[in-house]
Amino acid sequence: MEDKITIKRIVGLYAIYAKLDLMWFLRDTKFALVAILADIISNVSVVSSVYLIAIRFGGIGGMSVDEVLFMMAYSTITAGIFILFGSDNNIHISRIIGRGQLEHLFMQPLSLKTQLITSGFAPFTGSGAFIIGVILLIVAINRLQLKITFVWIIMLILYTLCTMVTIVARSYLVSTTAFYAPVAAEEISMTAIEGTWQLSTFPLSGMPGFIQIPLLTILPEGLMAWYPALCLLGRPPLNLTKLYPLFYALVLTITTCFIFRKGLKYYVQKGSNRYLPYGFRR
Repeated sequence: MEDKITIKRIVGLYAIYAKLDLMWFLRDTKFALVAILADIISNVSVVSSVYLIAIRFGGIGGMSVDEVLFMMAYSTITAGIFILFGSDNNIHISRIIGRGQLEHLFMQPLSLKTQLITSGFAPFTGSGAFIIGVILLIVAINRLQLKITFVWIIMLILYTLCTMVTIVARSYLVSTTAFYAPVAAEEISMTAIEGTWQLSTFPLSGMPGFIQIPLLTILPEGLMAWYPALCLLGRPPLNLTKLYPLFYALVLTITTCFIFRKGLKYYVQKGSNRYLPYGFRR
């Protein structure tokens, strides 16, 4: 069944998922608080490790300590948004595909697009890292004494959206392999995204071109935090345009849509010989 995607419908579905998230929080508050704390500790530990290195050496690759803090704040915000909107494997789509669970989505009275856009929203248990990122961003802006204008805020929002689009597009691109090899590729999205976080949190400033260029073209790790942060600080790296992240996200999205549709068509025609009931009622 194809439903019409409207803002009102999306907001309504987000409200439903928010209610479910709150119910889980109230039903098992102790476990929920542990999960929230774990997300916060995990993200803060990544930020603090790089930040402490910057303090020890007075900066990294030409970036000052406060500029590194600004980049870490940006990275934490994007990680927080990922957790906030991706708690239901809607971004780790290879899990749903590899487990043969797409049929669960096909049976619902909502289109596949609508379900993937709205499922996973967890504002009560998944917002911890995002809040920490916003706090770090405010601290970094104050320490750098940046002049915040309306245009700058719009650019921050656009860069954040580009980063999230790149993350989701890459996840769906690699997850296409799960249509053809469900067992082997079930966790490929998790592997790709974890690899992205590990590389993207370290500044590429000062590194040779043969390291920087592949991480801005073949792999998008340099676009996760380093490139947008420098653009927001007023000096895009490698003399590239400030619009490069937008261009990259657009090309990657178009490529992913084409390849993912082919994989989905194969799945619909061939089906899956595998089914795991993880996360679903029997």
